[in-house]
Amino acid sequence: MEHSTSDGRILVMTAVEGEREAVLRGLKGDTRFVVELAGVGAPSAAASTALALATGDYSMVISAGIGGGFVEAAALESVVVADAIIAADLGAETAEGFSSVDELGFGSSRIAVNAATTQRFVQGLRDAGQTAVAGPILTVSTATGTAATAERLAKRIPGAAAEAMEGYGVAVAANRFELQMMEIRTISNAVGPRDRAAWRIKEALQALEAAFSTLTEVI
Repeated sequence: MEHSTSDGRILVMTAVEGEREAVLRGLKGDTRFVVELAGVGAPSAAASTALALATGDYSMVISAGIGGGFVEAAALESVVVADAIIAADLGAETAEGFSSVDELGFGSSRIAVNAATTQRFVQGLRDAGQTAVAGPILTVSTATGTAATAERLAKRIPGAAAEAMEGYGVAVAANRFELQMMEIRTISNAVGPRDRAAWRIKEALQALEAAFSTLTEVI
């Protein structure tokens, strides 16, 4: 059974220091939250989150940071709140294409989140004037760099809204401790060809700060 968010602190895991600083600015000293570094990639994130959970008392875990947005679902500088956390490249190549670990019978590449919490936060963000959507956030080991890969992912995972590199790892650790999980990404670039000149990292970090300011009011 998942714990409620009323009986302990909330652990927020970000990949890098710039994301952590943006989250802390948004939280404005709210003592319910502890913000730690996960490192880059799902393995580091899983290990860092598990260590933090083993040495602290938490009721909820949030994976947070900036990420790429699928253009049909999430605009630059918008906020995506996961309605599912999916390890998009955890599986095997076959003659027919990619098969997930689910299809192979080796486990699950998808971790569920609390739908009511997700929708409440999305509505709170919209009420605060931010563009926000709920949708699947994909965890990848290799960031997408071509239009063809982006198209394949979007076709294989209907409604895919964003991709990043840590959410599934954080979620695996949260699941082991039977804790409610969220993933929050603000969009710095479009998933697909890597056009660094078009990236809006500064703006996405500002959106991340604003999102956590809102989160303190709705959670």
